[in-house]
Amino acid sequence: MCMDAISFRSAMILLIAMSFCYQASARDVCLSSETYASPRTMLPLDSGWRFLRTEAPLAEQSAFDDSSWQKVTLPHTYNGADGDDGGGYYRGPAWYRRTLMLGALAGKRAFLQFDGAALATDVYVNGTLVGRHEGGYAGFRFDVTEHLKPGVNQLSIRVDNSKAAAIAPLGGDFTVFGGLFRHVYLVVTADLHIDLSDQGGPGVYVTTSSLKPDTAATLSVVSRIRNDRTKSARITVSTLVYKQSGEEVARTEKSLNVPARTTARLEQKTTLDKPRLWDGVRDPYLYRIVTEVHENHRAKGRSLRDSLSIAHGVRTVQIDPNRGFILNGKPISVHGVNLFHSGRPGRGLAVTDKEISDDMATLKELGVTGVRFVHFQHPPRAYEEADCLGFIVWTEVPLNGAIDAGAAFEANIAQQMRELIRQNYNHPAVAVWGLGNEVYATTPDVNHVLETVQRVARQEDASRPTAYAHCCQADDNAKALFSDVGAFNRYFGWYGEQKGTLGEWARNFHEKFPARPFAVSEYGAGASIRHQEDPPRRPDPPGGWHPEQYQALFHEKSWREIAPLPYVWGKFVWVAFDLASDGRSEGDRPGINDKGLITYDRAIKKDAFYWYQANWSEKPVLHLTSARAELRTRPQVEVKVYTNTERVALEINDQRVGMAEVVDHVASWPAVSLREGSNKIEVEAEWKGAVLQDTAEWVYVPPPEGLQSVLP
Repeated sequence: MCMDAISFRSAMILLIAMSFCYQASARDVCLSSETYASPRTMLPLDSGWRFLRTEAPLAEQSAFDDSSWQKVTLPHTYNGADGDDGGGYYRGPAWYRRTLMLGALAGKRAFLQFDGAALATDVYVNGTLVGRHEGGYAGFRFDVTEHLKPGVNQLSIRVDNSKAAAIAPLGGDFTVFGGLFRHVYLVVTADLHIDLSDQGGPGVYVTTSSLKPDTAATLSVVSRIRNDRTKSARITVSTLVYKQSGEEVARTEKSLNVPARTTARLEQKTTLDKPRLWDGVRDPYLYRIVTEVHENHRAKGRSLRDSLSIAHGVRTVQIDPNRGFILNGKPISVHGVNLFHSGRPGRGLAVTDKEISDDMATLKELGVTGVRFVHFQHPPRAYEEADCLGFIVWTEVPLNGAIDAGAAFEANIAQQMRELIRQNYNHPAVAVWGLGNEVYATTPDVNHVLETVQRVARQEDASRPTAYAHCCQADDNAKALFSDVGAFNRYFGWYGEQKGTLGEWARNFHEKFPARPFAVSEYGAGASIRHQEDPPRRPDPPGGWHPEQYQALFHEKSWREIAPLPYVWGKFVWVAFDLASDGRSEGDRPGINDKGLITYDRAIKKDAFYWYQANWSEKPVLHLTSARAELRTRPQVEVKVYTNTERVALEINDQRVGMAEVVDHVASWPAVSLREGSNKIEVEAEWKGAVLQDTAEWVYVPPPEGLQSVLP
């Protein structure tokens, strides 16, 4: 009975009979197919909304007439910066309203759960303000039990993505979309339940407290149990551990009294013999931890009141200044991309779970081992996918570009750090908490804010290191030193003010600061698939010409320089997909940061994508570069292929040109002659007995006499 809309009769059945509703904390595909039922119910509220993109006085009142408003389904956003509604970039208030039919809630608690809403959200139930949340990207819940009634209920939500001094982010190279751009649920539990008011967290937190590979692992399970009754209750909390096969491998129980109107904190420990480790992309194995809350009755035994299922990966993480990233005691190469949500043209951040999964599958295809989730908390599905795929994740709060010196801003970013950690604590993929990115000012206030978020992160979770993506001052500037490990955004070869090369800089940093672990948190170059120039000239970054070929050459050089450096604990390309950035006007159109390896609409993988895939992926890769440069003005051209095969054959116009050996994932023919008019280019290679092919058609048109010297 998990569904978008319910009739009054269905609602009565739902809330009186309390049918079981399965709740998983990671995708079923990587966990047991066996169903685990819970007395808790999560009712999706994505459909049936009315929307208005402006202020609407009295819209919180139940009797307000919204019949002329637009009908929308969540996830939904508003802006206009990337063509989503043609109204221009809008930062301001908007309203969402819908009705909800319910039965009686006797002995139950009801919570409205928002997986994210930007930036400030005021929630009204039947005309009463039940809560306000400030921060656009973390989940949050409000207990609405006392405000609901049997029958028709009115939900009115005011969201506002206006820039506000007390709410992060205050800067950043991205569009701040507004709206209910993630799922909304009604969660119904017994009045004796796992706590749902813990900074949006699950209320159960699992840690591998000790690990001896091939021997045993000790798990610590901390549960917060809430008694919303007027009398104390005697309970038993059971924690069960299951393999993916569904076999129970550990169990522990503990009984306690929970006083009325209080939350009890309970820690349980259990041991796994010969645990199978969560070992990154090599073996991202997940156990299922099920926590059950039973009420003890003197005469009737006990009854199940609430339960929660959590995916847990047994693993350890360290970052070493010389050996780099250490997973389960062994160094691994953490290489990958920055992922800026899963935004889409016309919809911004209002994307489906399937689209999020599709993006993560694309990164798997690329061959990444790590992903930096920038520049704010991502949707729950992204973390679940990372757990299942074995990606090492760095995730951060939206402390980006600028701060406000006031106490309210400091409190807000501290709150967002607590939310980030508690909501994502259980994900084995998450290895690094991010303090922020490229705060440009150098005033003492900046240091104070960074010191605050670092302190909060260490208080919340001392088991994971913190990082800060530093940019625009000296490598040892105070801002770069608050985090546990270092990280730097470096664009040598793209922005002219950054002198030198990426490899030179990395080696010099390690020599100068040998005890400081560090990552390359960003490096990249812009590219438009509409701009073709082979060979390319170096473009002007803020200009209107970003040839795809230059991006590919940039990444060839950059990766070759940093790939051999084991002490660089993470190497993250900026960025996986082109993204909406309202402040930009460059490349082939305004409002887009075009440094992605893939276009914003996901339609085209740029040449640079295949360069990394040839280096990172274990699957066969054969890609003919510059295929989109169809018009040629020179009779001789270079033919270049990215591949992870050993040798490649070339044919032009069905005539064999020859075989080239692959050197560092590249096969090339530096000077191949084209005939005037159309030319068919074909490359072919073998991979474990299979034949790989790629083709292009290039048209050679001799330039008019006198123009040869000025054409590329």
